[in-house]
Amino acid sequence: MGPSTYNSQMSLNSRRDFLRTTTRLASVSAAAMSAASYSRLLGANEKINLGVIGVGERGAWVMGRFQNHPEVRVAAVCDIYGERVQAAKQKAPEAKEFSDHRQVLDLKEVDAVLIATPDHWHSLIAIDALNAGKDVYVEKPLTRRIEEGPPIVKAARENHRVCQVGMQQRSAKHYLEAKEKYFDSGKLGSITLARTWWYGNGAHLRKAPASLLTQPKDLDWAHFLGPVNWRDYDPQQYANWRAYLDFGGGQVTDLFTHWIDVVHMFMGKDLPFSASAAGGVYNYQDGRTAPDTINVLLQYPGPHEFTATFEATLVPGIKGEGIEMCGTEGRLWIDRSRYEYYPLGAKDPAEIGKVEVIPGVRDTLTQAHVNNFLECLQTRNLPNGDVLIGHRSAQASHLGNISYEQRRRIDFNTTMEEILPL
Repeated sequence: MGPSTYNSQMSLNSRRDFLRTTTRLASVSAAAMSAASYSRLLGANEKINLGVIGVGERGAWVMGRFQNHPEVRVAAVCDIYGERVQAAKQKAPEAKEFSDHRQVLDLKEVDAVLIATPDHWHSLIAIDALNAGKDVYVEKPLTRRIEEGPPIVKAARENHRVCQVGMQQRSAKHYLEAKEKYFDSGKLGSITLARTWWYGNGAHLRKAPASLLTQPKDLDWAHFLGPVNWRDYDPQQYANWRAYLDFGGGQVTDLFTHWIDVVHMFMGKDLPFSASAAGGVYNYQDGRTAPDTINVLLQYPGPHEFTATFEATLVPGIKGEGIEMCGTEGRLWIDRSRYEYYPLGAKDPAEIGKVEVIPGVRDTLTQAHVNNFLECLQTRNLPNGDVLIGHRSAQASHLGNISYEQRRRIDFNTTMEEILPL
């Protein structure tokens, strides 16, 4: 299949068809997978064979979390940039090397795949992998576009595959502890406001190194573009793709998706009925199309309605990230390192919880999430960051971006999961 096919638009099933189908499929247990495919998970050599698709900085890092398990064998590595493949081979010398994800999926020995490509490739590769009978760990956000989520959920359910989305807070002990202590118990009272923020994230300010200023011979630019409209090679769009809305959703889908997923987990609600956003490229006039500063506001329905907000800027005058859940009986502040509980009227925290430390392991949140995925490969249970959870959290972020791009409030039908017409 040539480069022109990579630049064709993906066909998507209608949302109504998805809702009807997945309602039926949800009643089918993941344990219904065939005995043959289950036994394939651990072969005669007691190994889980992993294919890694996208071996840039993040992909190589998460691959390492898999390799902390002796039962995992990296069987294949794949990237459109040959230099990255060779770097990954240094860490997984037995792995076969590819530049096309379909070649990885053709390997019968591959049981599961890690997808860590730029966001605009997530949907196509995930669906291909699920339809090929592979279990999938895909980095967040699950999707680049709001309509891409339902077909991925459908593919996972129809093929009885485990599909974990890389929202690692779902597997972090101090997040789960906070949920039980303050939300399941009702200790905070009624939550009216969930504040989230992420300032100064350097991943959105990357500059192309000298080695990329001229297109390397082993970098397949047409393949990188994939479903995105053609443009000539641009080293900055490759190196800092997060800054361009053709390839990702900027800070909203990259950062807010993590935080709104935590809000969803705490509140047990994941379908906002409205979204509003404002922002712009105020400081970094470097060709980026994603805003360097943005505010998003989502409203959630129910007997106790609440608002969730996100505030982000890349300017160097402010740093930090976190979540604050504000209730009628107190508030909870939480980030990836700890939480602090403040009873009503308290100036100092009454309780503090810290992230679990796993000896010898950096990034314990990602390690715990990988551990959960591998466990689910054996049990066939839904993982902590199941594909439907990943879709709903990405969807909430997409609504914010759509509001920003259309410069209007977005009203959302939470039953049909459709944007209401003007």
